[in-house]
Amino acid sequence: MERAEEFTFSPEPNLEQIRRLHADFVNERDWNQYHQPRNLLLALVGEVGETAELFQWRGEVKEGLPDWTAKEVEALSNELSDVLIYLVRLAEKCRIDLPRAVLRKVELNGQKYPADLVRGSAKKYTEYTE
Repeated sequence: MERAEEFTFSPEPNLEQIRRLHADFVNERDWNQYHQPRNLLLALVGEVGETAELFQWRGEVKEGLPDWTAKEVEALSNELSDVLIYLVRLAEKCRIDLPRAVLRKVELNGQKYPADLVRGSAKKYTEYTE
């Protein structure tokens, strides 16, 4: 099987820089009053829906989006950015340290899905027997 070229994110901005950047943006506009957890969650769900619209009716989409136009890739980039911004803002308002939460979740998933038991399978962890 051919291995896809490895992808990496830019080192900056990191999540804390994104949090601060958006907090400054919100404060400059006096929008903090509207950014309560429920409102942020609903905005996040809306942005996920807008992201899903870009994939609707396309069938399977190849990694790297080789069949997409530059305009379509830019639209996806904008929607994914909105999703990330709202996710980071929601985590901030709920006082969830996302980087630490991710580390813990990966550890928990490693316990639920031991590599030697689940390799190559998409079954849910409740379907595995030791």
